[in-house]
Amino acid sequence: MVGILVFSACAKSNDKKSQSKAKAAAPLPQQTDSVFVTQYTLAKPAFKEHLPLMKLFYRERGYKFAWFKNGELIPQAAKLQEVLKGAHEEGLNPRDYQVVDIASLFKNYEAAKDDSAKHKIQQEIDVALTATYFNYASDFYRGTVNPKEMDNIEWEVKKNKIKLHKALQTILKERDSRYPYYEFEALHTGYIRLRDALKNYRAIKQQGGWPKIELTTKSIKPGDSTQAVLALRQRLLGKSAAAVANATTYDQNLATAVKKFQVNHGLKPDGVVGGETLKKLNVSVDERIDQIIINMERWRWVPKRFEDKYVFVNIPEYVMHVMEKDKEVLSMKVVVGKEMNATPVFSDKLEYIVFYPYWNITPDILAEEIAPAQAKNPNYLARNDMEVVKDIGNNKVEILPASSVDWYSIDNKAKIRVRQRPGKKNPLGYVKFIFPNEHNVYLHDTPADHLFNQTERGFSHGCVRIEKPFEFAQYLLKDQKQWTPSAIKAAMVGGQEKYVNLSAKVPVYMVYFTTWVDDNGEVHFRDDVYGHDRDLEMAYFR
Repeated sequence: MVGILVFSACAKSNDKKSQSKAKAAAPLPQQTDSVFVTQYTLAKPAFKEHLPLMKLFYRERGYKFAWFKNGELIPQAAKLQEVLKGAHEEGLNPRDYQVVDIASLFKNYEAAKDDSAKHKIQQEIDVALTATYFNYASDFYRGTVNPKEMDNIEWEVKKNKIKLHKALQTILKERDSRYPYYEFEALHTGYIRLRDALKNYRAIKQQGGWPKIELTTKSIKPGDSTQAVLALRQRLLGKSAAAVANATTYDQNLATAVKKFQVNHGLKPDGVVGGETLKKLNVSVDERIDQIIINMERWRWVPKRFEDKYVFVNIPEYVMHVMEKDKEVLSMKVVVGKEMNATPVFSDKLEYIVFYPYWNITPDILAEEIAPAQAKNPNYLARNDMEVVKDIGNNKVEILPASSVDWYSIDNKAKIRVRQRPGKKNPLGYVKFIFPNEHNVYLHDTPADHLFNQTERGFSHGCVRIEKPFEFAQYLLKDQKQWTPSAIKAAMVGGQEKYVNLSAKVPVYMVYFTTWVDDNGEVHFRDDVYGHDRDLEMAYFR
């Protein structure tokens, strides 16, 4: 009996030891918790702004580890480290993403013997990698400068609504996406092309940059012989080109290179080196590198995906591009606002066309230009085919005699309006294209066609004059069968203002890119016509 009791007691004791060992051997949970995520994120100043993303990401996954599978680091952890080392290639500073020494954490994790210590390091690695990704991806996909938060940055284009926690889920292969997040790649071809250009221009810098061209005469042209041609040849054709026979003679081969340079810089391709051509040839490679970088930044601000059909007006380029599925189907020269009446940078949707339009003069133009002119000359309105109107409701107006208005007291809050009748004198030409917006900016025809022959076309009060209004109207109305080419032409000179709604609204992007790479790989640069580059450089490189 005693033996049975002793054996029973020993068995119970052994069972407890076995249970204790079993508990000790059980793997630690592969997850963190909300307290650790919050405390860790707030402890690092660079991570603080990403706390909402951190909470959302881990809460949606039940706080399971993201960067470990079966207790082992997944390959994407090493890939992220490689991407961070290459941040310089994106025009970003790799030091900004070295908040945590993740490589040391990896080593500590491998060296840890105790399961509890190993789990603690696992938890830190996982949260650190996630926070580091958000820190980098926020800059890479959204931009390091937030134009919405800075008064001096002009950019009211539709917001980039990328969801970074979803992008990370794609990287971790936990969801599918049409976007190349899993490759840590950019979203727009325009950005990728500029990134390649940045690499090339940095290579030029490492090789010593390019020589300054100094002329002893006002300009040089094909056929001239001068020492300055040596520097010009090296600048455009490379160092080896300066060693050819008759290197100081401005030959046809060099003239072709000069004309190509002029085209790529928005200049008249006449082959003459002097004036603006010389000035742009002598812009340093460092300045061009900075210009490329800030325009890469602007690409981060655009929506992550453009619509299937949209209009893209690049102000410094003075060109409007009509796009379908990111392929250009129509393009034309434009005239934009002069510097004091800068065309705003924004986006909206084109809703309707007005044929044979009145020009409804804006309150500012009325107060600053029309009223003083009429006060000085009582025949000014009549001579310019203008009339005074008062809105009386139901889209109707009452025409008032010009003599009934005190033109000396008109300001931009006046209740009367002035409009110019349709016709040859009307600066809107025969058609305007409306995308209602707070800036009162639209696209329109113009009787001043000669301005399209200028290389720099900043002449308007802010609206955009387009070179091919008939072709654009035809494109917009192609799905509305009653609007045949002959019907459009008749409406444009029909003697009566006519509104036509589009069957589908078309997004319009008024943007500001001073450098880009075309389909042939040519890098183009333009002047900072409104000083927006200068303001962005101060914010970006501060």
